[in-house]
Amino acid sequence: MPPKHVWAQACDDWDEWEKPGPPFRIFGNTYYVGTCGIASILITTDDGHALIDSGTEAGADIVLANIRALGFDPKDVKVLLASHEHFDHVGGMAKLQRETGATVIASEAAVGVMLSGQTDPDDPQYGTLEPMEPIAEGMPYFWGDAPYRIDYFGIRPIDTPGHTSGAMSWSWEACDEDDCLTVVYADSLSAVSSDSYRFSDHKDYLGKFLKSFDSIAEARCDVLLTPHPTGGNLNLTMSLLERRKLDGMPDFACRGYAQKQKQALSLRLAKEAAAK
Repeated sequence: MPPKHVWAQACDDWDEWEKPGPPFRIFGNTYYVGTCGIASILITTDDGHALIDSGTEAGADIVLANIRALGFDPKDVKVLLASHEHFDHVGGMAKLQRETGATVIASEAAVGVMLSGQTDPDDPQYGTLEPMEPIAEGMPYFWGDAPYRIDYFGIRPIDTPGHTSGAMSWSWEACDEDDCLTVVYADSLSAVSSDSYRFSDHKDYLGKFLKSFDSIAEARCDVLLTPHPTGGNLNLTMSLLERRKLDGMPDFACRGYAQKQKQALSLRLAKEAAAK
C-alpha cells in the first residue's frame, strides 16, 4: 500500500471550501489546483491550458497561486470550463477570467446565471444560495456554439443536468508518454434542494436528472474526478493511480459514483411520496 497521498495529508474529507491545499499532478497533463474542499482541474498543453471550475471568489486566489506553484502561468490558461452554476464552484470565474483573459465555456442554461450572478429560479436550491460576481468580460459561450475551443484540448462535454439545470461534466485523455487514461470530471449528481422543493413535482426536470446518471455510468472512465473532491474519493483515486502498474485500474469508478447518487435520489423520491 503506498504512503498516504500528499493531498490527503493536508486535507480532510468534506473539508472547508477555502482551505488551501497542495497542488499536484493527477496523471499526465492533468493537475489538481483547487482547495481542500472544492476541486479545480488544470489541463496543460505546450500551446495553452484549460481550467475547470474556479471555486468561490476567495478560492480563485488559491487556484491562481496553485497554478503558479506548479510552474505554470495563469496567463497561459485559454479556456475556463464550468461544471454547475453555483457560487462555490464558479463564484470565482469572473476573477479568473480577468486574470487570464480566457474564454469561459458553460452549458446553455448556466451561461445566463453566470452573466447575471443570480440563481436560476428552476434550480432546486433556489432561494438558499449566495449570488456571485457576474462575468462582465469575455462573455461566456454555450459549449455547443464554440466546440473548437475545447476540441483543441480533446475535451468532450457530457450534459448532466439535475443538481442544477446547467450542470455539465467533462472528459478527456491524459497521457504520460504512451500511457493514456480517460479522465471524467463528473459533476455533482446529488439531489440537494431547498426545504420546499420536491423533485417528484417536476417530471421533466426529474427525467433529465435520471438520464444524467446513465450518461456518467456509461462513460468511458479510467479516472473519476468530482467538484467536491471527497465525492469522488480523490484519495482513493490517487492511491489507485500509484498502484496501477501492479494492480491495474478499476473500470467501475464512474458507474459506482452514478449508482450511489441514483440510490440517494430514489430514497429522496420515496420520502417525498411518503410525505404526501
